[in-house]
Amino acid sequence: MSDFDPGRRRFLGHLGLAGLGALGASSFLSACASSASGPTTSNGSGAVTIQSNLSSPQAKAAMEKLIETFNAQGKGTASLNTIASETFRTQLPTYLTSANPPDLYTWYAGSVANDYASKNLLLDVSEVWKSLDDYPQSLRTLSTDASGKQIFVPMNNYWWGFFYRKSNFAKWGVQEPKTWTEFLALCETLKGKGVPPIGIGLGDTPWVASAWFDYLNIRINGAPFHRELLAGKQRFDDPKVKAVFTRWREALPYFDPKGKAYPFQEATTALLAGKTGMFLIGTFFADAAPKDALGDLDFFRFPIIDPAVPLAEEAPTDGFFASAKTANPTGTRALLSYLAGVEAQEAYVKASSGIVLPANPRAKASDSPLVVKGKAMLNEAKELTQFFNRDSSDALQPTADTALTKFIDKPDQIDAILREWQAGAEKVFKG
Repeated sequence: MSDFDPGRRRFLGHLGLAGLGALGASSFLSACASSASGPTTSNGSGAVTIQSNLSSPQAKAAMEKLIETFNAQGKGTASLNTIASETFRTQLPTYLTSANPPDLYTWYAGSVANDYASKNLLLDVSEVWKSLDDYPQSLRTLSTDASGKQIFVPMNNYWWGFFYRKSNFAKWGVQEPKTWTEFLALCETLKGKGVPPIGIGLGDTPWVASAWFDYLNIRINGAPFHRELLAGKQRFDDPKVKAVFTRWREALPYFDPKGKAYPFQEATTALLAGKTGMFLIGTFFADAAPKDALGDLDFFRFPIIDPAVPLAEEAPTDGFFASAKTANPTGTRALLSYLAGVEAQEAYVKASSGIVLPANPRAKASDSPLVVKGKAMLNEAKELTQFFNRDSSDALQPTADTALTKFIDKPDQIDAILREWQAGAEKVFKG
């Protein structure tokens, strides 16, 4: 699923079931949506309410289909309320701390879920996991809080990369780069043809810039340093972090200057229209793409900068967690068991854009060349990261949004920007 996520990270979801996302979807800008309400259950406990950030048309339709199928099975009833992803993200703490919260939420695994669990806001779903013994240990670990309880059920994950249209690369006579030097040469070639090489969508979705920081940091300093930095164990004003921005500055002349004004959905439109050459984004962006364009999409991994640094990739995992205050824990767990199953996850992949990898190891992913390539890339990685806020916290994400957008505007002020970032991060960690 995709959020924003940043993480917000999925060709469905970063969908955001944040991110992939992520992260992980289409209308981050529209204010809220709806969905069908389920009837009251026979035992009087009522329908399980799902608050969903999967607001792109395909992702929303896919979730609606899942809930319709679940309700038809007679094992319980559920109702779906779809909210624009950016609205969902800002309101999630309010949802969870309200007196009468929704039962179930689309969101993502990692530090954010663990933080809510540490405040006793999430339902213990260890009972659901007893039937998920074929899930890989990596996903079980990712779904387990500090006390050892499972508090999350994965639905899918996805990848990030530089996406482009194959027909446009062929028309321009260019090929995928593998190294940073080749990448900059590609940018120079596209710029010489009058094409802004790199798309970006920062208007209303500034977290997209975090992908650049994440990837440059894991390519230069490695995934362990990256995680320590995001956990407050390293400093943002460290010379190692400044080295990230020194590299990034080499690419800034190739960014689409219009991309600072519009969100990633419009950056997607620009890419598909050939108005930009490539776009570093999660697969969730494809939920806003016409189905007939999917066959023309391809991607390449973020270029290698230092071959000595173990290869890492961003692979946000999306799914569900539930409120500890749900009035219907039995029904909520029953719905989670259904969503974790092969039937639901294959149906979701089929009904959405299909560019995600189902979490259930027995569920079939799409056999499209794009998905096969994405899965192979993740399998080659030595380490997987989630996304900035997923590896840190939603509270730390605004510090990144401020620092990174300011850097893109004023790269010569990097020392001051990093000092401000460290000061802002310290407030978050102390809080």
